[in-house]
Amino acid sequence: MSRFSVSACPGPFLPPFTIPAVLALLAAAALVASVFAAPLSRLTPDQDPLVRNLDPTVKPGDDFFLYANGTWLKANPIPPSERSWGIGRLVDDEIYLQLRGICEAAAAASAPAAAPHLGGVPPQDAVLSSGGSVDQKVGDFWAAAMDSARIQEQGIEPLRPDLDRIAAIRSREDLLGAIALLRTYGVGPLYRMYVGQDDKNSAQHVVFLSQGGIRLPDRDYYFGDDPSTRRVRDEYPRHIAAMFRLLGDEGNTADKEAGMVVALETELARASRTLEERRDPQANYNKMSMDQLNRLTPSIDWRKQFQALGVPPVDSVVVGQPEFFAAADSVVAAVPLETWKAYLRWALVSNFAESLSRPFELEDFRFYGTIMGGTEVQRPRWKRVLDAEEGEIGELMGQAWARKYCSAATKARYERLVDDIFSAYRDRIGRLDWMSVSTREKALAKLARVSRKVGYPDTWRDYTQLEIDRDSFVQNVIRANQWWFRYRVGKLGRPVDRTEWDMTPQTYNAYYDGSLVEIVLPAAAFLIPGVPDSIIDDAILYSYAGASTIGHEITHGFDDEGRQYDADGNMKPWWTVADSVQFAERSRLLVEQFDHYKVGDLHVRGFATLGENIADLGGIVIAYEAFQKTDQWKKGEKLNGLTPDQRFFLGYALAWLGDQRPEALAQQVMTDVHAPRALRVNGPMANIPEFLAAFGIKPGEPMCRPESLRVRIW
Repeated sequence: MSRFSVSACPGPFLPPFTIPAVLALLAAAALVASVFAAPLSRLTPDQDPLVRNLDPTVKPGDDFFLYANGTWLKANPIPPSERSWGIGRLVDDEIYLQLRGICEAAAAASAPAAAPHLGGVPPQDAVLSSGGSVDQKVGDFWAAAMDSARIQEQGIEPLRPDLDRIAAIRSREDLLGAIALLRTYGVGPLYRMYVGQDDKNSAQHVVFLSQGGIRLPDRDYYFGDDPSTRRVRDEYPRHIAAMFRLLGDEGNTADKEAGMVVALETELARASRTLEERRDPQANYNKMSMDQLNRLTPSIDWRKQFQALGVPPVDSVVVGQPEFFAAADSVVAAVPLETWKAYLRWALVSNFAESLSRPFELEDFRFYGTIMGGTEVQRPRWKRVLDAEEGEIGELMGQAWARKYCSAATKARYERLVDDIFSAYRDRIGRLDWMSVSTREKALAKLARVSRKVGYPDTWRDYTQLEIDRDSFVQNVIRANQWWFRYRVGKLGRPVDRTEWDMTPQTYNAYYDGSLVEIVLPAAAFLIPGVPDSIIDDAILYSYAGASTIGHEITHGFDDEGRQYDADGNMKPWWTVADSVQFAERSRLLVEQFDHYKVGDLHVRGFATLGENIADLGGIVIAYEAFQKTDQWKKGEKLNGLTPDQRFFLGYALAWLGDQRPEALAQQVMTDVHAPRALRVNGPMANIPEFLAAFGIKPGEPMCRPESLRVRIW
């Protein structure tokens, strides 16, 4: 996950070299140079988020997260429309306003679809220009989604042909055909299918099949016995029945159908692997020929299924969980068609409820928003529409956003920061005392291969074939989902495109891709709301951005899963047995540490969150070492009463500023590989001697783990 910046990145085009353009380039170059040549302006106490948020009534040795963020938390309760509130939401709010302006201007332009754009960098006026195809798609999606009166008038009718198709199912072959069609819609009944790089041959794409078909967030919701899980499970059939009644079914019929759906989903859940089991890449990689796959599931002819999906003929597929598909085959063969028809109707309407008329939207929010997330009221419609547009055509909005809100100076600063973090990691690997020479050499070779994408893509996708109009919100969503499905299937048999991004530049997040061996750092990931980048000191920069984002993502290449992939992105052993044992022992201490933490009725899942916890700890120690090379650290001067070390560790806590509703927190513990935000601060910090020294934390205080239990991996 990521955190940090104010606008970062230059426009992705070179202007004509007129005299004014040359002067502008020279000015930009001077600005970039000044970022590094001149000291940053000084943060005043009123501007300093570390000072403003700090709660002096809490001892740092008792709860560092609350010490660092307590004053802000007291003054900023979670709004009724949100399941959580914190720095990420504040960044999102700034970006929401920017994107709303882009969408409203595009909609007002009423541009017709234009000639195809053949890829590469779009011209400067491709967005928000009269006649631009990007402008037309962004504006028409927004206009259709914001026309709530038309959506209300249409009701369920935009889905009527699909509901009729489901009602007409008369055979297992019809059933499998309907499942294939809905999969192209993004609905996902019965199983999951996607196209990605082969884990053992990263130079080619392959079809992956994995468990799926349930509409609660995780299989454990169907079996868990804690109060919060039982509450969700009790409400679930009532929600399904309510949706059936909105489709026109009578009360008793709706209740019966809901029971049938829950029973079917429970069987699929019973055959599914747990969150922990899915984190083993070796166990979840089972390559099969098409003949082997058909023998595993005799009721499903996968050649016909793939043909219905539009997947070209393939020799083999990777099956994540073979036992799930064996069980799913039995369900296909044994469950009556009437049950399957109810299940598919439910899956269809549930998947698109947020794009339908108000009754469907409200019932969907009641269950998933209030019962599961604890949210009291819906977010404003314009924000919900932006979420939908971001999910479907976010990169088209991102072209306009990056050009308007990104600067060369900040992009250059963060690229320099990325270089510093990589250098520090290289130094740390070179000094590891528990790793053999041969493994260390391979680790350094892999680190050298990690590519870096900062800000926004150099090349944008071509959405020419995607049809968006102002007639139907839900149909725009379906067509976009189908476009994405075809786009990904189209990768089969083609060279891997290493220019692609899987996040938009306006996304407050980041990721490491193990097959491409790269880190991707969108511009928005670096933003601190309300604080100009020009006055952010290095202590905050190297912790808020360097530790929680850059160092964190790099470390994913070497966490318990990432370390199983080599420098080419292939799942291939490259560690000695002795080094693997050392790594496992050090990781075990981190699992035990997080297993000990409890949130409400639930214990944190130490193994499920291990990869993220390794990345958090690694990100902090790597970025701290990089920070030690800065002038601010070397001078050791206090800023607003805080030493450089104190500012660094408080800056990391700033990256996780925020709170969650109990329902949302329970869902996170059940389904997420990330620990709750407070533990992402207190957990790793308790292992770091420099942190303990910076705040004078002594043995016996909660934040001070015994030396024998402190975790050191990277």
